[in-house]
Amino acid sequence: MKLITELNENTESMVEINESTKEKSHYISGVFMQAEMKNRNGRIYPSEVLRNEAKRYVTEYVDKKRAFGELGHPDGPTINLDRVSHMITSLKEDGDNNFIGKAKITNTPHGNIVKALIDEGASLGVSSRGMGSLKPGKNEECQIVQDDYHLATAADIVADPSAPNAFVQGIMEGKEWCWNNGILAEAQISQYEEIIEETSSRDLDVAKLRIWGDFMKRIAK
Repeated sequence: MKLITELNENTESMVEINESTKEKSHYISGVFMQAEMKNRNGRIYPSEVLRNEAKRYVTEYVDKKRAFGELGHPDGPTINLDRVSHMITSLKEDGDNNFIGKAKITNTPHGNIVKALIDEGASLGVSSRGMGSLKPGKNEECQIVQDDYHLATAADIVADPSAPNAFVQGIMEGKEWCWNNGILAEAQISQYEEIIEETSSRDLDVAKLRIWGDFMKRIAK
């Protein structure tokens, strides 16, 4: 069985405010998984395979408030509780081979990073993560996910590749990202570079998001 992850950017972030307590709750929702269509990784999930696994996942995890996800791209199928950023609260098929999910952002260290990014208007996506076997499709133009597919999480939260990743790549290429009046000084760029260079590959996505969030806050001042 192989680790299988799929990025889906058809999501939106939202903030709900409790009228009585004025407390804010942050959510991300949208299409978490899709069946019967070739995705960007060249894989197809048969509707029956995804439907059966989604039902099991909802029964065993969502309904029991155990459906967690992480910030970034973990390198294995295990949910690392020290990296949890949200709890998936619903996952339903919409009748058009889409599985619509909603996740509440948790008050954890990684969850607070996500909350800050949502407050700053960052564009976020989700990535499903599971284990399963693959077989070549017709003409070997795609791979078909088999019925041993086992979902680890319906959604890890990931960055829009056109934002944090591009920004970090610009830093590492030595481009000038400096403003006057202390908004973004050369010393700050050096600090970003040190963070990236000292971060392990396991935590690199989280580091990129943290840097991007700090960058957005600085230019918003």
